[in-house]
Amino acid sequence: MTTRPTRRVLLAAGPLALGLGALAACSGGSDSGSGGSTGGTLTIYTNSEEMGFDPATSQSLAITSLGLTARRLTAWNTSADAPTELIPDLATDTGTPSDGGQTWTFTLKEGLLFEDGTPITAATVKYGLERSFAPELTGGLSYHKVLLEGGEDYEGPFDGEHLDSIEAADELTLVLHLNRPYGDFGWIASTPAFAPVPEDSGEPESYATAPVASGPYRIASYSAGNSVVLERNENWSADTDDARTGGPDSIEFALAQDASVVAQSIIADTGDAQDSFLASFVPTAQLVQAQNDPNVGDRLVTSGPGALEYLALNTQSEALSDVQVRTALQYAVDKEAYRTSKGGEISGDFATTLITPGIAGREEYNLYAEDPSGDVDEATRLLEEAGATDLELRLVITEDQTSAAEAIQQGLDRAGITVSIETMDENAYSSEVYAGDGSAYDLLIRSWQPDVPSPNANLTPLFDSSQIGEGNYNVSRYDNPEVDEAILEASSTLDTEEAQARWVAVDRQILEDSPVVPLIYSKNSFIHGSGVSTFVIGEFPAYPNYLTVTLGE
Repeated sequence: MTTRPTRRVLLAAGPLALGLGALAACSGGSDSGSGGSTGGTLTIYTNSEEMGFDPATSQSLAITSLGLTARRLTAWNTSADAPTELIPDLATDTGTPSDGGQTWTFTLKEGLLFEDGTPITAATVKYGLERSFAPELTGGLSYHKVLLEGGEDYEGPFDGEHLDSIEAADELTLVLHLNRPYGDFGWIASTPAFAPVPEDSGEPESYATAPVASGPYRIASYSAGNSVVLERNENWSADTDDARTGGPDSIEFALAQDASVVAQSIIADTGDAQDSFLASFVPTAQLVQAQNDPNVGDRLVTSGPGALEYLALNTQSEALSDVQVRTALQYAVDKEAYRTSKGGEISGDFATTLITPGIAGREEYNLYAEDPSGDVDEATRLLEEAGATDLELRLVITEDQTSAAEAIQQGLDRAGITVSIETMDENAYSSEVYAGDGSAYDLLIRSWQPDVPSPNANLTPLFDSSQIGEGNYNVSRYDNPEVDEAILEASSTLDTEEAQARWVAVDRQILEDSPVVPLIYSKNSFIHGSGVSTFVIGEFPAYPNYLTVTLGE
């Protein structure tokens, strides 16, 4: 995974900074607040020293940690053998568009309650959304901020100001007025800011550790660097929730854990480790051990192909300004060597498109070398035609990318391209890549996991010209007005099949310009104890679903 800086305002979509994981959802439980309960305490081990539960500042996926305490207007139903489906959560449906897709109406289910027994209303969702605009609450996703009419000038509700484009028409009806048509707004409504927050919720700075829960769990205790304990929210009803089962009686996040030590303990499967899982990927040494240990078996779970790992080509670099030179790199790169450097076949499938697997409407195609190891002869021919036979490129990496960078270096060397590798610490890397003018580096190794399962979230953040600089993620500095227009048209299309066709065309249009070389769709391996059930990883995202994990079944 690539560590991303705080997200800035985005044109139409945004990336995902991965939280503690995510997985396959299933229908909600039975007939009470503890409906799908299987009891017990589930322990989730994470290397994070702190966790945040404020929807305004969170970038958490819909099926990860925040989803345990905070419901949203919509949710995800994930499956191991089908694209992720958008389903209602607080709302009765996934949103009704009008005014050509510029107005969206959501009707809340009746009888929804916060943990303290007070009603969840349209006004509390409105307040939750408005809080996300406050300058003192930073770091959250930005999709809605650039789509809601008047959002660019709004600074939150704490001074008594409200955003008129978020209209609580009555107790259960929320009407959202956008500044342009947007076909994917139902997906946007599954992002954290669409969780309800009571207006009397207290100081905004403390809400991250003391939120008012709308999900099946509430925070019982929070100790930074030690643990976060969640206990059952008795005012949550499984009857109203098709995204969560509310299985364990309590969930403990064990913080500041060493992944290698934890993985070793779960492999042994004794004591408390039986009712636990590791939130991060299994480290390489323990992955090999788990694969060869017959007692582990299906407790080691590897996802299907997920996030796109790619080589970003700086289109504003003098050395890479010629599309024919960039195309030569498509043929020169050795994807086989790159995947080997990441651990081999278990690390991912070879990538040829920008839209990632598990997203509805995606089409598989390949514009360049059929052999993953490349086509050196074609690369050499293109470079000779372009008059770039003495190409020298600078590859900037972080400390954990050395082996992958060397694989890229040796692949390009076969075509006579000289690559110098410069390793930077995180601060220097961020300064050059995100805050700099983009003129110094030629190549970057990147990874991208969309925030929502939509092609929009794959393509807009990485390739729309509005996302160049300012801390955004178009690090190829790709600027094509025709692509910008195509992205706008696709994101404004309401008809699902028509929108999907438009996005596939945009995907191909971008790759014909070669601003990136797709490398692999990464696979993630996780491990859990023998007491953990329904630990399933869906097609999207490539993470376990915290909302449906149970114990003892």
